Amino acid sequence: MTQPHRRASFGQVSDDNEDNLPYPEALLRSDFSRQDFDASKYLSTLSDRRQTLEDLQTDLRERSQFLSKELLDLVNINYEKFLSLGSNLRGGEERLEDVRMSLLGFKRGVSDVRGKVCSRKEEVEGLLQEKTHVMREIMMGRNLLEVDARLEDLEDSLILSSLDPTASMLEDEEDQIDAESKTKDLPSLSKLNLTGTTSKKLHYCATDFCSLEALIGKIGIDHPFIMTQQSRIKHLKDEIIFNLSAALKQIASLGVDDKTSLITILRAFDDLGEASKAVSIVKTNKHNPDTSASIDSHRRTKNRVPTSP
Repeated sequence: MTQPHRRASFGQVSDDNEDNLPYPEALLRSDFSRQDFDASKYLSTLSDRRQTLEDLQTDLRERSQFLSKELLDLVNINYEKFLSLGSNLRGGEERLEDVRMSLLGFKRGVSDVRGKVCSRKEEVEGLLQEKTHVMREIMMGRNLLEVDARLEDLEDSLILSSLDPTASMLEDEEDQIDAESKTKDLPSLSKLNLTGTTSKKLHYCATDFCSLEALIGKIGIDHPFIMTQQSRIKHLKDEIIFNLSAALKQIASLGVDDKTSLITILRAFDDLGEASKAVSIVKTNKHNPDTSASIDSHRRTKNRVPTSP
């Protein structure tokens, strides 16, 4: 008796002889689960298995019944879940409406918060602008106090300079020229001390006054406080120029050989913008030829234009 052959895999054809016909085999479930399953191609391969149409119909009918049974079992197993799904869906519209109302309330809350943030932002910007304005006013006040302090310092410096014993010698120096020239031809130590000390003090005063003018220019000459201080400022400048003129007249007329003091005084005149006045004083009171030479050298050095290499 011929033994039944095992079913060949999908896409293969049996090579048995026609006399050894196999019994129909059950269709494998894996053949239907393939991703590239094609019904027409699958049926064409079944015809090569020498099965009858009735056998194929029977097998397919059994397969359909089996699938129906599996579906029924699946429903029975998850029956309670299906029932709970329906009960859970009941009343879903009300819940959706509740969620929608909650979202609308949240949206209104966000809008209110945004409005408050915008208003607070404008308030903060206004406060920052006010702070900037206050800081500018504070800086302006500090600059004005600095101007007043520098004016007082310059006034004190000029007063101390006028009370300096060496400064008082300017008035009596011409009376002592004859006596000193009779005893010695060289300048005395008092002359050297007078010119050196006085020139440095006056140069410091001129430098401080230039710094004061720069600070006033930063504030603005049209400021009410600056306008009220114009008389003090003019008086200080006149005092500095007067003292510088006196010191320069002393050097030019007495012939003190102190080029350092001379250049210091000339620089002070130049810083104050009164260089022409210094030249006029020297020409009027010229006594020492070296003085004129030092002035000419100072002017050439100042006006020298640097040449390109």
